[in-house]
Amino acid sequence: MSTYSEIVEREKQYLLPTYARYPLGLERGKGVYLYDFEGKKYLDLLSGLGVNALGHAHPRIVKVIREQAAKVIHLSNLYYNEYQGSLAEKLCTASGLARAFFANSGTEAIEGALKLVRAAGHDRGGERKSKVVAIDGSFHGRTLGALSITGQPKYRKNFDPLPGGVQFIGYNSIEDLHAAVDDETCAIVIEPIQGEGGVRPASVEFLRAAREAATRHNAALIFDEIQCGMGRTGRLFAFEHFGVKPDVVCLAKPIAAGLPLGAFLVTEELAAAISPGKHGTTFGGGPLACRVALEYLAILEDEKRLEQVQRVGAYFTQHLQQLVEKFEIVVEARGVGMMQAIELNVPAKGFVEGAIADGVLINVTQEKVLRFLPPFLLEEKHVDKGIKTLKKLLKTAQKEAKAERKATAVAG
Repeated sequence: MSTYSEIVEREKQYLLPTYARYPLGLERGKGVYLYDFEGKKYLDLLSGLGVNALGHAHPRIVKVIREQAAKVIHLSNLYYNEYQGSLAEKLCTASGLARAFFANSGTEAIEGALKLVRAAGHDRGGERKSKVVAIDGSFHGRTLGALSITGQPKYRKNFDPLPGGVQFIGYNSIEDLHAAVDDETCAIVIEPIQGEGGVRPASVEFLRAAREAATRHNAALIFDEIQCGMGRTGRLFAFEHFGVKPDVVCLAKPIAAGLPLGAFLVTEELAAAISPGKHGTTFGGGPLACRVALEYLAILEDEKRLEQVQRVGAYFTQHLQQLVEKFEIVVEARGVGMMQAIELNVPAKGFVEGAIADGVLINVTQEKVLRFLPPFLLEEKHVDKGIKTLKKLLKTAQKEAKAERKATAVAG
């Protein structure tokens, strides 16, 4: 077996340099813990960027993967398989939407949804009805179509020209929304909780206004729930948490418990804009991923994991809020369920390596936001461990920030 240093050197030599990895190699996981190559244990408060909602090596998921892999892994969409229709039925019934399309990732779900609403817009109002209204601070993926509606210049830089027909508005700005949405709009795209944007929930008022504007102008309302959906808020769909129903919802991350799978669900009216040959996929909706996704949904119900997300998530929220009150370098705590964050007024990158050294895995987004996307198996004792580590790191960072301010004042 290769050593950690050999793994790092091999990647440096042969991989496209797209990832700024943390200095840690991981070998295996169990429940809410991961283990490095030396056997050190880490509390996983990131769950593979929100993917491993059932933690690691869940026995039912392992069993289903083994059973299905021994039968058939891939068939293509030229043929029927046993599980794709069943998964579509489950998701459509739970969401109140009518039809599903399965892809391989969240980005692909976004791309398919964009094609669908453009086609539907042409059906409804001709080629001029093609404008997409997107949100500042949003993140929808890294393919060209997804980038075109991602409202963060740092992700879009160097990739122009991107597909056009997109107008950005301020997050939670009802005034901007009303000014932008018109009869040429085919869709409004919103993350109910911005993930890469810093775990920022939309206001209920903004989502209601978007719903009303979309209905008034015969446009589609798309919710990107790739990070905030599939149970992370304590409801299966984040839109249930806000009480606003979209026409399209895009899903991925935990839906197949770690296997690549994305989906978008749509109304019957929108589905009519797509016919055979207008969209497709080689791998999406295969029997292995769909069977595992069905097992994922069954486990959420059987183990009452959504109730646990609500209970432990509230406990997490409470303790993060206490950090705001205790440390002046903590600006705000945000989030719901197992999607939480604290924003600092100092750079947050150093906190990640400090947490790793203490056996806790977190990450940074927007440079000053510490983000937590733990597995739904998280218990109060795990929260206590994470908070203990955060307090230690915040205490040190706050002392350093005060010393730096004092030195600056003396020098001035």
